[in-house]
Amino acid sequence: MSKSTKIIVRAGLIAGLYVVLSLITFPIASGFIQFRLSEALTLLPLFFLEAAPALFVGCAFSNLITGCTVLDVLFGSLTTLLAGVITLLVGKTIKKTFAKIVIGGLAPVILNASLLPVIWIWAYGQIELMYTVQMLVLLISQAISVYGAGTPLALMLKKYNK
Repeated sequence: MSKSTKIIVRAGLIAGLYVVLSLITFPIASGFIQFRLSEALTLLPLFFLEAAPALFVGCAFSNLITGCTVLDVLFGSLTTLLAGVITLLVGKTIKKTFAKIVIGGLAPVILNASLLPVIWIWAYGQIELMYTVQMLVLLISQAISVYGAGTPLALMLKKYNK
């Protein structure tokens, strides 16, 4: 299999897996309390360039399937893409695995926690006073997904991706 074919297949698998993992946790994957097991995949750009756009596509499809507004689909997915690009850059610059995971995970955790409540206020007309509460809930749920579920995945990839 050619290198470009592997990249395309891997990107498709990442996007599809993001959707499946979001749907598995659907009742709590969207809305005020948002916990997406699929966010564990946001560490994949540390290892694969194609993971950043694949996460964007997976997030967009997940948001479409779960009935999010157009604004949420677009800007929520762009937040995931931005986090993926930052994580990719961390992966390119930091060599030590532990530091790479800790620092690389900050982008999806902090960007989602700080930007998604703003997007939701804009897209759904939620009360702005809820920003802080939603930010804290997202900060906790993102940290659990990214570090709790994503770290074992990243360590496994590091072990087998030499």
